[in-house]
Amino acid sequence: MSIDPSARIHPSAVVEPGAEIGPGCVVGPFSVIGGLVRLSEEVEVKSHAIVTGLTEVGAGTVIFPFANIGDVPQDLKYRGEKTRLLIGARNRIREGVTMNAGTEGGGGITRVGDDCLFMTGAHVGHDAQVGNRVIMANNAALAGHCIIGDEVIIGGLSGIHQWVRVGKGAIIGAVTMVTNDVIPYGLVQGPRGTLDGLNLVGLKRRGVDRSEIAALRAAFQTLSAGEGAFVDRARHLGLECDSPHVREVVDFILARTDRSFLTPHR
Repeated sequence: MSIDPSARIHPSAVVEPGAEIGPGCVVGPFSVIGGLVRLSEEVEVKSHAIVTGLTEVGAGTVIFPFANIGDVPQDLKYRGEKTRLLIGARNRIREGVTMNAGTEGGGGITRVGDDCLFMTGAHVGHDAQVGNRVIMANNAALAGHCIIGDEVIIGGLSGIHQWVRVGKGAIIGAVTMVTNDVIPYGLVQGPRGTLDGLNLVGLKRRGVDRSEIAALRAAFQTLSAGEGAFVDRARHLGLECDSPHVREVVDFILARTDRSFLTPHR
């Protein structure tokens, strides 16, 4: 066990032998820190939270009561192999959030980036890869193997199907089931998620130049009404675009995927 002298551990907390607790960490009452856990500096684990498994938590992250972080994956194929959960810096992991370790078949690592907010009851499934500045609202859930880009927002009570990719800057409305890939900066809503446009509000809030927004809107129109299959339209866009944001969309569509795409209405 390695506990920095500056860390504050409540007497009722359980810190198993082998755990590493960094400088300035706070471990609250009745919480449990497993023997393979590593907490970087200034991590706070509030009361009644569990951090277990081969889990690393980045600096400044706060884990709220009744969260269960790093437990075994919810996968019947899991046979006890040593897999990991890596959480970045300055995340806010609210009450009742669950994050599972990876599986051998999925690469062995569930990964969460920096500066994310996981609201009450959110779930991050095994082998998911979550980017930076992601927001998951209350009771939203990621199934196994999902890939979530930077700055994605997922509305409350929404579910992302296993293996689905959600591109950078996309927004998923509340109470939405997403079963196919979502292009970067896409806007998805409705009970059986449909791609209804672009996340224009998010683009403007991030200060994206008007010319880039105009280029994205034109690209979306081409993807909606152009000739040929969806991937063919994206390939055609790639031949003529000079917008970095449009290039992100094109590269996303042309990359390897295990799912189909949510496509605009024609």
